Amino acid sequence: MLVSLLIEEHRHYLADAARISAFTAAIASVVKPGDVVLDLASGTGVLGLLACRAGAARVYAIDSGGLAPPARVIARDNGYDARVRVIRGFSQHVDLPERADVLVTDQIGYFGFDAGIVELVADARRRLLKPDARLVPSRIDLLVAPVEAPDVTEAIAFWSGRPAGFNMESLREGAASSAYPRMLAVDNLLGRPACGGSIDLAGDRVAISLSAEVAISRPGTLDGVGGWFAAPLSPGHTLSNSPLAANRIDRRGMVFPVGRPTAVTAGDRVSVEMRILPAQMVMSWAVKVFRGGASEPSDHFAQSTLRGMLIDPEQLRRTRPDYVPGLTARGAARLSVLELCDGRRRLDAIEREVYDRHRALFSDPAAAAAFVADVVAGYSK
Repeated sequence: MLVSLLIEEHRHYLADAARISAFTAAIASVVKPGDVVLDLASGTGVLGLLACRAGAARVYAIDSGGLAPPARVIARDNGYDARVRVIRGFSQHVDLPERADVLVTDQIGYFGFDAGIVELVADARRRLLKPDARLVPSRIDLLVAPVEAPDVTEAIAFWSGRPAGFNMESLREGAASSAYPRMLAVDNLLGRPACGGSIDLAGDRVAISLSAEVAISRPGTLDGVGGWFAAPLSPGHTLSNSPLAANRIDRRGMVFPVGRPTAVTAGDRVSVEMRILPAQMVMSWAVKVFRGGASEPSDHFAQSTLRGMLIDPEQLRRTRPDYVPGLTARGAARLSVLELCDGRRRLDAIEREVYDRHRALFSDPAAAAAFVADVVAGYSK
């Protein structure tokens, strides 16, 4: 890879002046001198550094990605290495020496839940935070609006057009049941976004339900429902990717397609019902179009991301309670690595033993060593 996509992704985050401004002001108002702060999914650690600037005594910055090592250098280069401890790992697998007073995170995604924030914060509240900890953000409002998004309709229709001269119609239903990240503008809106519901990060949620009705304000073609978030970080400071946000951050929202492009006109109404299972990253949406003052819908669409998940029937069979599992050759090799990590053997001895036991799997000792390193990096201490 000639360019680090991870570094480029975080350059984009740091270059987003609206995002940085909102977090800077919010953290300055929430973090108190002497606080212990948890920076969840910390990336470059910038939110933790802002907490240090606000007076935090200690920051635990947890991130599972490759930016953890450079984040330690960044903390040192800015004079905060004595106060910032960067921990590489999944936060659900990490224990801290103390509980934190404040949690800061931007694991919000495009539509408020899709980057895993609900599950991550729930786990942190149970194990890593004090009972009265302050959350930044503590709530995420989910906004929806009917939109014109012809490129989404075209992306779905693509599968009916015989790509490369072949029938690939079987993929169309999955495409129509997927959510599409898009940076929509005010011109795409067919009505003003409405808040369909909120995620209270201070409470446990197994499912999220949204409901909204939006009046169509101009003639156009309904291609789908746009979805955005507004996350109050602190009083007076909100992070949002809505096209109507005064200080919109540079982040796409989602478009949830309807079954077919549908003409609408001013005075029509569009109702949206959504149900989200954040832990499974599954959502369904039902859209109804009401003409004028009609009480019955003229059009009704129902979609679910389950149809777009391309679930392999063979993999599904292996989840049945009566399935009797057995290890593959690579599974047996992984088990060997875990058994050999007994706290006594050196890594080079484990590599040799795994190669000797499973020679059919590896072209040479170096390939076995790479396999062992991958397992050890994830499960050793």
